Amino acid sequence: MEPQQIKEGYLVKKGSLLSSWRAVWVLLSEDAVELYKRKSDGAPKALIPLKGASITSPCQDFAKRTMVFKISTEKKQDHFFQASHGGEREAWVKDIRRIISCLQGGKKFARKSTRRSIRLPTTVNLNELYTLIRDQEDGVKELRLEKENRVYNHCFTGGTVVDWLISKERARNRVEGLMLATGLMNEGFLQPAGELSKTATTAGTESVFLDEANAFYFFADSGFSCEGYSSDEDDILKEEFRGNILKQGCLLKQGHRRKNWKVRKFTLRDDPAFIHYYDPTKGDDEPLGSIHLRGCVVTAVEFGPDAKRSGVDRDLFEIITSDETHYFLQAASGEEKSEWIQAIQTAAKNGK
Repeated sequence: MEPQQIKEGYLVKKGSLLSSWRAVWVLLSEDAVELYKRKSDGAPKALIPLKGASITSPCQDFAKRTMVFKISTEKKQDHFFQASHGGEREAWVKDIRRIISCLQGGKKFARKSTRRSIRLPTTVNLNELYTLIRDQEDGVKELRLEKENRVYNHCFTGGTVVDWLISKERARNRVEGLMLATGLMNEGFLQPAGELSKTATTAGTESVFLDEANAFYFFADSGFSCEGYSSDEDDILKEEFRGNILKQGCLLKQGHRRKNWKVRKFTLRDDPAFIHYYDPTKGDDEPLGSIHLRGCVVTAVEFGPDAKRSGVDRDLFEIITSDETHYFLQAASGEEKSEWIQAIQTAAKNGK
């Protein structure tokens, strides 16, 4: 019998020989990770066997890449993958880890129930937890981070904090990790750095802490400092990033000039309503472009210009902005296409 297909989607993979990172279509089966250059390819260009393998997450071998996990095969070959956000990485790691366990025990793959997955201890010693997370050798590493013409010294990201809590078995998943990080934030152990994380503390939402790679924080008793400048143009640009993130992930996007299709990471925000898109192979947070969604029309389409010639003929949708700019995108599946359309429609209707 053919191995069952468990999961598929876009990830960014580090080259085995070169240090370059490339977006690839990944298909996860019951015993291997299959790599395709394109979603439409009929045969994989590489296969990673999972029997006897191990997985490391988070993998902190690359300073500017915070969503990386590592698969080490039985033959001691390391393969590095980068997801577009923490939730996506956790989903891949959880399934791969389960497959490895099933192969080792000779069992059939089946996802464990998550109905009782949120279960924190009734009493949590935040002072003790802060001492551990602050440890210079085994705690969260303080870095020099750059964003929007500013340099943040002795800083780290919200996603890194949640990664650490999970890796040290203080939390079993990102929801539990976020609850603990919020507790540390409320008690003043962690402080926000930058507009995004500061805005979250006053937004009135349930969590004042953001599990994101572009939300910066620092230890209350650290040597934190911020360098840089801000102009009126910077303030206008920052306004685009103030909204809450509704959805994020990788999609195939058609270029406006060459009409070629490339994988891009998309982040959808609600107020103001913007989609920013990035090159997922890069290790920075600088967007390639943005789409203002106020007054836009988004709909599923059967085809796009030159799409079939490029092997792109399914799960397509189109965004038409208020200034009549057309964007053609392909989702990983029909379900994901519907989710993106619904989320964009909601943002366009409610956001400014």
